[in-house]
Amino acid sequence: MRHLWKRILLLLGISLAIALGGFIAWASFPLGPGEAALAALQTDETVLVEKVQDWTVFRPNGIEPQTGFIFYPGGRVDYRSYAPLLKPLAREGYLVVLVPMPLSLAVFAPDKAEEVIAAYPGIEYWAIGGHSLGGAMAARYAFTHPGKVAGLALWASYPADTDSLADRELTVVSIAGTKDGVSRKQLEESAALLPADTQWVKIEGGNHSQFGDYGLQPGDGTAEITPQEQWKQVVSATLDLLKKIEK
Repeated sequence: MRHLWKRILLLLGISLAIALGGFIAWASFPLGPGEAALAALQTDETVLVEKVQDWTVFRPNGIEPQTGFIFYPGGRVDYRSYAPLLKPLAREGYLVVLVPMPLSLAVFAPDKAEEVIAAYPGIEYWAIGGHSLGGAMAARYAFTHPGKVAGLALWASYPADTDSLADRELTVVSIAGTKDGVSRKQLEESAALLPADTQWVKIEGGNHSQFGDYGLQPGDGTAEITPQEQWKQVVSATLDLLKKIEK
């Protein structure tokens, strides 16, 4: 019997190791980035793009920003895929910090924003946001660190049931595409978890995948607008949030 138990434990250990190895292999190949994302990672005459620690930072040239935006990428999406939407925010005078995640899954490091905020003591106002899983973890950060951020931008995302922000003094925008095949149902059910004055932005014809530049995500709906048109609307709604928290 003793030898049987040893054999069972050995088999269980091998099975767990195989499962863990498979998970790491799956997570190690995120989607994206596309050509537009790679182009947006280059410094130009209006925005300086630099590496600080392991973050990608977009800083407006010739401006000392007072407001910063921390962004968490979606699950299994290469963080660089969001550059075409984040660089235009910096062009408008905001510090934007794009934070990569362990195994491209923000659930493993939802408190990364703490390091960013500490690194930029000159920023007076902070907002945080993210796409899909990244947005849920950005909401978790806002929930577990009350008062640290003044705004939250949810891109095709929603808080977990345990992270209700309904009673928080927080400026929130929730942006979603009408052709989202990944999280539309959950988005509709999450309204009670957000403040009553949350701004809800619907992008007609937009889907889940076009919140970045990484191709079509499995299970998503087919967009009826171009990525560029969807990006333009996402940027506009996020800019509105940043302007509000400055006031």
